[in-house]
Amino acid sequence: MKPIAAIVGRPNVGKSTLFNRLTRTRDALVSDFPGVTRDRHYGDVRWDDTEFTLVDTGGFGGGDAFATQIRFQVLQAIDDADAIILLLDGKEGISPFDTDIIAILRQSLKPVFYAVNKIDGPEQEIQIADFYSLGLDKLYPISAEHRYGVTDLLDDVVSSLSDLKDGADSEADREMIRLAVVGRPNVGKSSLINRIIGQERLLISDIPGTTRDAIDTICRVNNRPYLLIDTAGIRRKGKVSKKLEKFSIIKALRSLDRCDVALIVMDAEEGVTDQDINIAGYAFERGCGCIFLLNKWDLVAKNTHTVEKYYDSLRQQAKFLNFAPALTVSALTGQRVVKIFKLIDDVYDQYSQRIGTGRLNKVIENAIEANAPALHRGLRVKFYYAAQISTRPPTIVCFVNYPEAVHFSYKRYLVNRIRKETGLDQTPIRLIYRKREGRQQKGRR
Repeated sequence: MKPIAAIVGRPNVGKSTLFNRLTRTRDALVSDFPGVTRDRHYGDVRWDDTEFTLVDTGGFGGGDAFATQIRFQVLQAIDDADAIILLLDGKEGISPFDTDIIAILRQSLKPVFYAVNKIDGPEQEIQIADFYSLGLDKLYPISAEHRYGVTDLLDDVVSSLSDLKDGADSEADREMIRLAVVGRPNVGKSSLINRIIGQERLLISDIPGTTRDAIDTICRVNNRPYLLIDTAGIRRKGKVSKKLEKFSIIKALRSLDRCDVALIVMDAEEGVTDQDINIAGYAFERGCGCIFLLNKWDLVAKNTHTVEKYYDSLRQQAKFLNFAPALTVSALTGQRVVKIFKLIDDVYDQYSQRIGTGRLNKVIENAIEANAPALHRGLRVKFYYAAQISTRPPTIVCFVNYPEAVHFSYKRYLVNRIRKETGLDQTPIRLIYRKREGRQQKGRR
C-alpha cells in the first residue's frame, strides 16, 4: 500500500477543498453547507516523486444527525493513516471541537501537521496567533482555495512519509476491476459494500440520501483487486430539488463513465420500479458491463416460484439488458454476497474479450447467409468486412455499402448471432456501421 495521509477537522473548514487541491481533481463535493462530506474519500497525490494516498473525512463534531458515525469514521481514518493533517479555520477562529480533536491527536504517535486554512496571504497570517494558545509548536498558514502556503505543508508531509515503502503493485493496479454500485436511494448500496469489505467503511442509515458523494473503496477477493465506487441514490429528475443532491446525482452518473461493471442494486421487497430501469438505462448507454442485484431478499415472502417471477419481471422491463446476469442477495445477512464476485469476473472477462478478425467475419458471413438484410431502394446491402476495434465493451466496426440502410432489427439480429457464436452472452456488444471509402459503389447486383 502507498503511505496514507488523512485530512481531519471540524465541519466546513475546507477539508474537501484541500483534498481536491492536492489530488488535482474535483472528486470531493464542496459546498458552503457544513457536513457535505460524511464518508472517507480516497485520492492519489504525487509530490517531489513521492506518491501517497490522501483521505478526506467528514467534519468532526457539529450537529449533524450522523455526527456519531462521522466521528467513528474520522477515528478510523486517523488509525489507518501514516500522517495526519489537522485543518483549522483561520476565519472562524478556535472551536471547542478543535480542542477535542487535538487531545485525540496528541495520543497518537504519528506525525501531525496543524494547518490553519483560509489565510490568503502574508498580511493575514496574524490570524493564526490565537491558535498557538492550543499548545501547538508549528502552524502552517494556508489557503486551500488559492494554494497559498500549500507547498510548505506538502514538503513536510512528504518528508515524513519518505521512509515508508511504497508497495503499490502497478501491475495489479492495471488489472483492477472498477465497479460502480448504483441504484435508487436507500436500496442498500453502502450496506452491501460494508458487507463485502467486512467493516463499517461507509455510513448507513434508513434515511434516504445518506451517501452524498461517490466514495472509492479498494478490496481484494481471491487475490484480485477491485475498486468499489459507492454512489448517491439516483432519484427521478422531478423529485430532485436541492442543489447539493443534483451534484451528488451528477457524480453518481459520472462514476458509470469510469467503471467496468455497474452493480445495479434494487430493493427486492419493493420490486422492480421504473426508476430501477432508468438507472439500468444510464449504465447501458455508457457501455458498462451490468449485473442486477436484488437486495433485501431476506425480507421477501417466498415460494418455489418467487425467484423465477422476479427474474421474469426484470427481463420484461429491461429488455435492452437481457444479457445482464441477476442475483438475489441480502447485504444484511450476507446471503449470496460471495457469489457476486464470480459473476463480476465472468462479466469482466467477456467485457475484455477480443474476437479474432477471421472468426468474426465468418460469424457475420454465416449470419447473412441465414438471413440477408432487406434491400435498400432495390439495392442489396453488402457487408464487406468487420473488425473489432476495442474492448470494454467489445466494439466492432462493420464496413458496408449503405450504413444508413441497416435496420435496427437487423442490427439486433447480428448482435444476437455474435453472442451465440462467440459465447459473449453477458457483456454489451457495440456494432458500428461505416461506409467503405476508396471504391465506387456499383449498381444493382
